[in-house]
Amino acid sequence: MTQQTELNHQDGDVIDVPLNKLKKSPRNARRTPHAQADIEALAASIAVKGVLQAPVVEPEADGEGTPTGFYLVTIGEGRRLALCVLAKRKQIKKAEPVRCVVDLANDPHEISLDENVTRTGMHPADQFEAFRRLADERGLSAEEIAARFGVSAQVVRQRLRLGAVSAALMDLYRAGDLNLDQMMAFAVSEDHARQAQVLEQLGGHRPPYLIRRAMTEAKVSAADRRALFIGTEPYLEAGGTILRDLFTEDGGGWFEDPALLDRLVAEKLAGIAENVREAEGWKWSEPHIDFPRALGLARVYPRPVERSQDETAKIDALSEEYDTLVSEWDAVEDLPPDIEARFKEIDAALDVFGDGTAYHPEEIARGGVFVILGQDGVARVERGLVRPEDMPAPEPEPNVESGGGGVRPEGDADDASPEAEEPEDLDMSGYWTPTVASYLGRVTKAGIGEAVREAVSAEAAERIGGLKKPDMASEAEALLAGKGWLPSLLRAPVPAASEVQSEAPGLTEEAA
Repeated sequence: MTQQTELNHQDGDVIDVPLNKLKKSPRNARRTPHAQADIEALAASIAVKGVLQAPVVEPEADGEGTPTGFYLVTIGEGRRLALCVLAKRKQIKKAEPVRCVVDLANDPHEISLDENVTRTGMHPADQFEAFRRLADERGLSAEEIAARFGVSAQVVRQRLRLGAVSAALMDLYRAGDLNLDQMMAFAVSEDHARQAQVLEQLGGHRPPYLIRRAMTEAKVSAADRRALFIGTEPYLEAGGTILRDLFTEDGGGWFEDPALLDRLVAEKLAGIAENVREAEGWKWSEPHIDFPRALGLARVYPRPVERSQDETAKIDALSEEYDTLVSEWDAVEDLPPDIEARFKEIDAALDVFGDGTAYHPEEIARGGVFVILGQDGVARVERGLVRPEDMPAPEPEPNVESGGGGVRPEGDADDASPEAEEPEDLDMSGYWTPTVASYLGRVTKAGIGEAVREAVSAEAAERIGGLKKPDMASEAEALLAGKGWLPSLLRAPVPAASEVQSEAPGLTEEAA
């Protein structure tokens, strides 16, 4: 330093320097620029609390040792940059006075290095608990804390959750017996009793995913079919609570009251079942989570109905338009909104016409429906179920003595002419198979799902139910191959023995 500089300042002087007179020191040991996020966080802190630690500076001199009026920041370049951010945003003046400490005795490069090497950061556990105190003792919200420290509100919520774990977990974390990922797994819930149980069961050295699963095993995932069926808002309105994992993608969290959720599911299914019964005229309806088995029920199926020429023409026109759109857009993965909307319109219009079949009124009068909760969280209606007591009784057999010794009644079968014998209508399963071209591409998605459900399984139908119709039809074609499934119009006639059952053709026994 020149004599003139030394006369102007003494080592250790505390002076106010205008912000626009501060410069980065060329002898600052930090060469890698500060991360912008760090500068933003520091700026937020300074805006609330001011500069808590004064920068260390030395006066700048020209080549001849004459002071230039500027000061080089040896320690505190991040603070200078943060102040510049505030000035650029007009939160402070460009010439805002900054309290600085003059250092003329030490080597600027060495003290800059010392500042960055010898300091020790706060243990994360201390940071988590300190954030928690700000919330508990001063009543600051996550957003308010975030603004004071220049971090996001989500980061603050995470630190608050970590700061709220049990004292036993915090001690293990401080001692190095738990890592941060394991701590976050325990912190999925603030239930200290549950944390203690899982810690005792698993110990602290289990993988985070296993800890998280144990912490939530008594709860219902938001991806569960019951949660999908009810939805978040109705569950919350009924007084339920949802647990959110602040540290991972939780898929919507966990419903914490399974009993409430089950009650809501039962009530909603019962409501749908009653609506179907009233709207369609069935004798009875029952809600079930899963399809009940071994009830001895029979089942009837809808039969073809005759359409008017006008209906047939409309259906043909809609189907032709659908096929044209499929051929034009089949290779495009993301359809334009107007095309996708038109596909939905056509599907809805075809659904109105149905699949060309209907139940006989007498079958509806004696039969019922199950409303089942599908794996996709959508209610499924299973129609045409008949209870044993509602099955039509067969007519008594003719009273013919065995052994051939008795007198045959008049009009016995031996006297009947060949022309009177019933012909054997034809099993089409050997000649026809459902394909996209022959059938699946021309019926609604509901019709495709019903075919797969009858021929393969309900699970298979649910699995493809969420696909777009062209993809769903292709998948169904593969599933139905070799199954011998026929639409009702092509099915063989009901055996003569069952045709005499109170004019109830189509009634078949089914284990249900």
